[in-house]
Amino acid sequence: MTRSRKGFVPDYDFTSRWFQHAGARQHYLDEGSGPPVLMLHGNPSWSFYWRRLVRELRADHRCVVPDHVGMGLSDSPAESDYEYTMSSRVDDLCALTDELVATGGAPATGWTLIAHDWGGPIGMAWAARYPERVSRLVMLNTAAFPNPFARFPLSLRLPLWAIKNTRLAEHLFLRHNVFARGAALLGATSGMPRDVRAGYLHPYGSARERLAILRFVQDIPLRPGDRAWLELLAAEAGAARLADRPAFIGWGGRDPVFRSAFLDEWRRRFPRAVFRVYPKAGHYVLEDRAPELLKDIREFLSVS
Repeated sequence: MTRSRKGFVPDYDFTSRWFQHAGARQHYLDEGSGPPVLMLHGNPSWSFYWRRLVRELRADHRCVVPDHVGMGLSDSPAESDYEYTMSSRVDDLCALTDELVATGGAPATGWTLIAHDWGGPIGMAWAARYPERVSRLVMLNTAAFPNPFARFPLSLRLPLWAIKNTRLAEHLFLRHNVFARGAALLGATSGMPRDVRAGYLHPYGSARERLAILRFVQDIPLRPGDRAWLELLAAEAGAARLADRPAFIGWGGRDPVFRSAFLDEWRRRFPRAVFRVYPKAGHYVLEDRAPELLKDIREFLSVS
């Protein structure tokens, strides 16, 4: 258990580090030594998602694990001081990794990019700016390309429309924390123990600390003209430039959002990748299948 400025975090025995950028303190982990692995979380999770993978790899890898600004243990600035967009996330990541290379002893090449959910497009857009920095990829239930469905299923289109276009969404997200609570309750098909759910919800105790969660969902790029569309195309270009890199794609087969069409698209774009599907796992595949997935990732990193 770790003490943070937001209280105790269960099952999170790491040293917190901070990077000041764009008017906010960004929290990150920097654990272990060896070839660097960059782990990027999605929404509404935070670096807590990677806790078991950090423990698994830190004996022989340098694990760099940031919390996006407004999430986890990072600052939650007002929107007048910080723009909660995908573009800002990519800029934050560039600034952090540049600092680690310039002054933190990190190498300029040889990084493994590990991503889940929003971490995929953010990480690939970062990689598009620094393709020489990335040597390997590990992608878990994510995307780095436009929606592969001809149209999103109605069960997804209606909630997304409501979140993007109604005041009710702000009330539910900011006052009642429904998205983070729902993800903690339903994101793992096997169910999370109470203390693990508490870990996921730990940073999001107030409306201000939940703002980034809402803005992430509202920023989902569905069509040209959406605010994050150009960054998504940059992510797609980054993925294309890295198609020759060794890649591991781990997939929870019961993810209600990243369905089989997304996995099929990864297969099309990365035909030489190592694919592992965990049919009964949900969106939080590391919670549902931790022993198998940790072993599979370690084996991939040891031979690629």
